[in-house]
Amino acid sequence: MKPWETLATAVAPDGSPMTLARRGDEYVLRAGGHVLMSSKRHASEERLAKEACARLSSRTAARVLVGGLGFGFTARAALDAIGPAGEVIIAELVPAVVQWNRELLAPLAGRPLEDPRTELFEGDVTRLLSNPKRRYDVILLDVDNGPFGLAQANNQHLYAVTGLHVAAAALAPKGVLGVWSAGADPRFVAKMEDAGLRVETLAAHAHEGGGSKHTLFLGTRAEPGGPRGRPRR
Repeated sequence: MKPWETLATAVAPDGSPMTLARRGDEYVLRAGGHVLMSSKRHASEERLAKEACARLSSRTAARVLVGGLGFGFTARAALDAIGPAGEVIIAELVPAVVQWNRELLAPLAGRPLEDPRTELFEGDVTRLLSNPKRRYDVILLDVDNGPFGLAQANNQHLYAVTGLHVAAAALAPKGVLGVWSAGADPRFVAKMEDAGLRVETLAAHAHEGGGSKHTLFLGTRAEPGGPRGRPRR
């Protein structure tokens, strides 16, 4: 088996080392020694965007916020799911990840940063979520390992009760908050419901053909006076 080849390094916001490596045609991103993502395991990321956008009443001019660029697969799936008048805003905290996506990784997900419907924000996604002048039809949080098994503790604020209330408030009426997670977490469902969201959970394979499963949390913003909590099945 071929050894991993280190292509580039950077420093995460918490000071831990980040490494982009390649073996054959597979790329991986590690932070603090933990594998955050692999170019061969992205089916669940794509499904997150597809499922969230499918729940919109209209996708003609949807505005989608993607928290976390990664290898670009979530953003590309969102771009493919919305119409030509739609918009995808990507928030990425680490400048090196943006640079890698413009150069080494650009072909992996079909160059989403070059799509004219893409707007890039280099900074903490919380800054966009906290802006009262901006509302989103879909918010996709694909940061770290999600609420389950965080590799970087400074990402915890996104998945805390206060962070979820901020995200829910940034949704347009009937908007959808989609959260990717490495594993299931019933307590997180309760947190989303506390933020006024009607929550569904889905299990999604990391590979198109099967393999390990990740968890997708989909929360729809309840209308004023409407039902909250879990949707009826």
